[in-house]
Amino acid sequence: MTTSSRCSSTMFKISLVTLSVAAASSAYSAGFSLGDQSATASGSALSTAAASSEDISFSYWNPALFLNAKKNTFYISGAYIIPKMDVTNIEATDANNPTGNTAVDGSTTNTDSVDNTIVPSLYYAMPLSDDTVAGISINAPFGLSGDYGDDWAGRFHATETALQDIALSFSLAHRVNDWFSAGASVQVHKAEVTLKSQVGNTSSALGAGALEGSGDIEADDIGYGYSLGVLFTPVKGTRIGVGYRSKIDFDFEGDVKYNNVDNLSSANLVNADVSDSLTFPDVLTISLEQALTPKLKLGLSVIRTGWSSMDEGLNIDFDSDQPNSVLTFGFEDQWMYSAGLTYDYSKKLTLRTGIARDNSPATDEYRSARTPDGDRTWYSVGGTYHFNDASSATFAYTYVDIEEVSVDRDGTGEDSARGSYSADYSSSASVISLAYNMSF
Repeated sequence: MTTSSRCSSTMFKISLVTLSVAAASSAYSAGFSLGDQSATASGSALSTAAASSEDISFSYWNPALFLNAKKNTFYISGAYIIPKMDVTNIEATDANNPTGNTAVDGSTTNTDSVDNTIVPSLYYAMPLSDDTVAGISINAPFGLSGDYGDDWAGRFHATETALQDIALSFSLAHRVNDWFSAGASVQVHKAEVTLKSQVGNTSSALGAGALEGSGDIEADDIGYGYSLGVLFTPVKGTRIGVGYRSKIDFDFEGDVKYNNVDNLSSANLVNADVSDSLTFPDVLTISLEQALTPKLKLGLSVIRTGWSSMDEGLNIDFDSDQPNSVLTFGFEDQWMYSAGLTYDYSKKLTLRTGIARDNSPATDEYRSARTPDGDRTWYSVGGTYHFNDASSATFAYTYVDIEEVSVDRDGTGEDSARGSYSADYSSSASVISLAYNMSF
């Protein structure tokens, strides 16, 4: 096997196995978490996430809030995320050219690399007594979707990425007395990842696609977690909630498949099984809901996501002669801060607004084409229309402004087999959320 093809194989394996190649496609929340688990909560930028008295959808952040149900209650929510990511000033060099690094051919701008996504949520509550409620929920806590395409200059770093985590939760909430309630849940998570990249000779000196194929990896696993929550009501009109969602351990297993690689003359570019272990982060939420007047409520929340569980990143094992592929994420634990207002305009109509600051776990040292993530600011509005005492519809709109970031990789260390890469990223997102709530 030639040195060039061996380097191409290593470069492909490194680039193929990252979960964050298009992290901005999960533009709603930092990293690749998905913040819209409730249209009601989104209307005030999650400002009362762990303390709200409004409906059962807040049980995502605090399972004790299933006690918001007085009857059998069904809540369904969906968020349509419309992300935008412009990648400009792309420069990449080829680490595999034996005569010296050469610029990689391909587009030096990319404006269509992230996909619109629907994030669904479903909740059902069944009171067992006046003080105890059982609940079931289905959520997508983490996810992203993006496609750089096969023709851009960074195609040997990544082309397409999809990640989906679906969680089924079983909860129980109990009111101990007038001022204290508690809840807990157990969760089953099914996570799937699909990652694609071009592989071959990246040098434009040989002409576009002269020795170029493609490959993709698909892997999945089932993981388990739990959540705990408490709610304090020290005085009438004041609610303080604390909720915790645990880390989720995954042992991903799947395979890598190559296409059009016969001319690469590389014995290592063979279809193979792959495996890796990865821990999705835990989430701690602390919230206050404070009545300012009989009609107006203030919400304040802080949400800590333990992204450092993914600090070391990935160590992919290939069930073949291919060596392990290692990628460092360098993620740091981060906080989100939010504030919002809820106003009962009338018996039929409730209005909301909020603002939030969501800090990215990505650091300048490790930011790359795989993790072009920046801090976010949310601007949210929303409302609920009550058809009657048993049913209501909710709407929310959030604009997410993401700070502009730059990637500047010098081609050494982990990038020694991929060459250098630099680009500027400008991202934002609009999120439209709808929900229907019914009790019976």
